[in-house]
Amino acid sequence: MTGSTAPRGTDVLVIGAGAIGAAISWYCTLLGLSVRVVDRGAPGGGTSSRCEGNILVSDKERGPELDLARYSLGLWHGELAEHGRRWELERKGGIIVASRESSLASLRRALAAQREHGIEVQELDAAELASLEPYASPEAVGAALYPDDSQVMPMLVVAHLLALARDRGAEVLEHCEVTGMLREGERVVGARTTRGDLPAGAVVNAAGPWAAQLAALAGVELPIAPRRGYVMVTEPLPPRVFHKVYAAEYIDDVGTSEASLQSSPVVEGTPAGTLLLGSSREQVGFSETLGREALRRIAHNAAALFPFLREVRVLRHYHGFRPYSPDHVPAIGPDARAPGLWHASGHEGAGIGLSVGTGKLLAQALAGDRPDLDLSPFDPSRFGPGGTA
Repeated sequence: MTGSTAPRGTDVLVIGAGAIGAAISWYCTLLGLSVRVVDRGAPGGGTSSRCEGNILVSDKERGPELDLARYSLGLWHGELAEHGRRWELERKGGIIVASRESSLASLRRALAAQREHGIEVQELDAAELASLEPYASPEAVGAALYPDDSQVMPMLVVAHLLALARDRGAEVLEHCEVTGMLREGERVVGARTTRGDLPAGAVVNAAGPWAAQLAALAGVELPIAPRRGYVMVTEPLPPRVFHKVYAAEYIDDVGTSEASLQSSPVVEGTPAGTLLLGSSREQVGFSETLGREALRRIAHNAAALFPFLREVRVLRHYHGFRPYSPDHVPAIGPDARAPGLWHASGHEGAGIGLSVGTGKLLAQALAGDRPDLDLSPFDPSRFGPGGTA
């Protein structure tokens, strides 16, 4: 900001220019709201730049997150389909593999519940799995195919959603750190930043794993915490993995609240021929210390799922901090404890896939419309002292 003139207020100030903040901005502009987006770094420079870009229904248990996943999937392949090439949308399908009879029994129970919820899924026997993924471990006893599971390139999602929002008048301020909130009585009416005061009719906290710190500036507690996860990238290979393939244990790891290291195999290919290997989850704050044990487990587990990986070189690895919510349900909507403050965080590893659904629902609520899905299960005020829901 230059000069002494105070900036014009906007309808909505979005704090955080990742995939979720970008989606909120785009949908707000579609509803005629004026929008300003700020980020303390560059757009997409946080969690969105350090993930795989999954759009999954297969790993969601029955409940509000599955509802949001189905809604978001419909947007990716529906009204946003015309833009799919911009962010390399690929409906590759997901396969969950069971290596033990006990795992297969658990998988079948999950399938039954998801089918009741309208999810398309096909159970596979060992021969059918081998026909779809011929390089998978022959020890697998069964699997499930989710044809709608998809993938995008996260940084392209951020770049193009923000570009679309800019085309409709949104303003994006990079390297603009929020240092406090503007108040009129109890109401939040904007933010103080390193580039000046930014008044707004509503302030949206889309700061991902940093959402708790931002909420604290408004005097409210939001128990969103960073959960670190690693991804390993192999050398380019001829096509050998044709879906997103993961072990049944992955679903349990997604839903666990354990702070200690959790790891289960996830393997998928990219158009460039490299393979992405995961996954790991651990609560270590924002520690950048190299997680050697996490990388060791990822490599070991991936080779158990696809034995040919024992002879494949890993070129690099990266990690990100995913916004973990204690009850595994994101916080989406207005905060009754600080009128004028809204939240959109706590999606953990599902943030890319759920971004567009979150963005459209929140924009509808901000515009005073009735959201397509009931937001009450995502109420940010549901958390009591200590982060309990």
